[in-house]
Amino acid sequence: MKASSDRDSDALFIHLGKGKVDYAEERGPFIVHFTRRGKPLLLEILDASDVLSDLTEVTMRSKNADPARVA
Repeated sequence: MKASSDRDSDALFIHLGKGKVDYAEERGPFIVHFTRRGKPLLLEILDASDVLSDLTEVTMRSKNADPARVA
């Protein structure tokens, strides 16, 4: 796995494998590129600074939260 970024477009690229990209699916700020057989090759995170900032905030909040009780 390899990661790279483009500051100008505020995108983070996580290279998951090698092969030829056949199609991509977009869900919000995430774009996943797949081979013809459905193997993920590349994960793009658009607006990466905002996404990672939000993710860090959620992670920090969950560490400080009271544990849930299961009855």
